[in-house]
Amino acid sequence: MAVTDEAIEKIKGMIVSGALRPGDRLPKESELAAELGLSRNSLREAVRALSLIRILDVRQGDGTYVTSLDPQLLLEALSFVVDFHRDDTVLEFLAVRRILEPAATAMASTRITEAELDTLTEQLDALGAAPSVEELVACDLEFHRGIVQSSGNSVLCSLLDGLSGPTTRARIWRGLTQEDAVSRTLHEHRAILAALRDRDAEAARSWATVHIASVEQWLRSTL
Repeated sequence: MAVTDEAIEKIKGMIVSGALRPGDRLPKESELAAELGLSRNSLREAVRALSLIRILDVRQGDGTYVTSLDPQLLLEALSFVVDFHRDDTVLEFLAVRRILEPAATAMASTRITEAELDTLTEQLDALGAAPSVEELVACDLEFHRGIVQSSGNSVLCSLLDGLSGPTTRARIWRGLTQEDAVSRTLHEHRAILAALRDRDAEAARSWATVHIASVEQWLRSTL
């Protein structure tokens, strides 16, 4: 194992075991290096790596702290990595979204408030009958993010947020090239919203699946 990897594992072990908790300040570099049996160089590299993935927060002049370790914070790195996807893997990202998002939509059906439903309705109404593709996709992102947030599962919400990059580009391309894409998307959004208002988890799940599958089916036909 590389020295830096060993240092990362040792710091990780301290966090996982509870020796270091969210918000805790790490001991001074010299003390921690001696405690873990590491060189200060390897410890420094490990801290740098763990700060990049939001495990540690290096505050100049104040020290190094364990972050909150909230899922949203930890999964920020996913969005960055996903943006390096190859074009031929977009279908795989859509397949993952097709598995996760309908489940989140079904969960939201019992949790989403009337006020949140009203907000989603207002967003759709503001689009009108013939929005531009860019307006539609922007609304699509906010529409689904609002629903997933209402599922009450922050991990699921962060995962789907992280996967949005490649699938967003696919939705824009579909909107520009498929004749009925805009009207179909608006219809599917209204159907999902109606199912949520009815508190019908299975209908909400089904319409969310249809919505994602229609993008997936179009993309398959273009490859």
